[in-house]
Amino acid sequence: MRLGLLLGMGKDWRRSIEQVRMAEDLGYELVASGEAWGPSVIPWLTLVAANTTRMKLGTAILNCFSRSPAVLAQEFSMLDQISGGRAALGLGSSGAYVIEHFHGLKFDRPLQRMRETVEIFDKLIAGEKLQYEGEIFRLKRGFQLEYARPRNKIPVYIAAITPKSIQQTAEIADGIIPIHWAKQRFPELRRQLNDAAKNAGREPSFTIMPFTNVTVLDGKDDEKKWRPARQQISFYVNQMGVFYWQMLVRSGYEAEVTASRKAFAEKRYDEAVAAISDRMVRDLQVIGPIEEVREQLRERAALGADVQLVYAPRGEGREFAQHLEALIR
Repeated sequence: MRLGLLLGMGKDWRRSIEQVRMAEDLGYELVASGEAWGPSVIPWLTLVAANTTRMKLGTAILNCFSRSPAVLAQEFSMLDQISGGRAALGLGSSGAYVIEHFHGLKFDRPLQRMRETVEIFDKLIAGEKLQYEGEIFRLKRGFQLEYARPRNKIPVYIAAITPKSIQQTAEIADGIIPIHWAKQRFPELRRQLNDAAKNAGREPSFTIMPFTNVTVLDGKDDEKKWRPARQQISFYVNQMGVFYWQMLVRSGYEAEVTASRKAFAEKRYDEAVAAISDRMVRDLQVIGPIEEVREQLRERAALGADVQLVYAPRGEGREFAQHLEALIR
């Protein structure tokens, strides 16, 4: 069982670095952070790189619109140097609201932009001359990114959940970061990736690295703790566009999705959350007493979740460390 930690800088970067070090000492494999319309994560990851020795560090996720492929390569080439070859790029397409109304860019052909971004990024990191003729990017001057390379390949993981994006991920990337992926569907996801890679003439070797929401029940207000677990799923079903609820319908939760969306549309928000069944929460997340939580994490690993990205717990100091240790031990 391999675990990564989803952790941002928060209000105090010194405290967050202490937390990363705790996770590294406990054996967490990777620390990752993302950005939507908040501050950039790159400066914080640079601090992580300079203050750790073993943990991989990466993004989960950056969008593929707001930075050009060359800027991504510039930033991650420096992260890879400082960390001694421990950087990883996690990319997603984000959505029209953020791309158009925060960054002021047109949300156009996200699949094609993702493909070209990854291909250009790989070329620059490998030290190749940049001659590229795509539908979006046409780069003809032969620029090269010169730096003291610890390696010629920085792994790229893509947040993908639709059939087309999963197929493309298998053709261009090193791994996948799914969210709200039912545990019983991890073997199917592996087959999809492997088949698409073989059809593209690639060696099928992928890291499946899902976001993993963990709720520990301790007998105190357990029913109240179920609600945030349901709320997270309800939020994605009702307020995050069409891709997530369509994926969940394909995964076998049509009744829950239909009921939740109907209640939300009628502004019955409590009922929208309540429509997310226990079965759905248990399939998509990890919930239970700590002994059961560890067993569920092991089960998900056996089904194909290579590195599970768990959300950082609340609390500080010893409480924070004890929670992380309880999961991984």
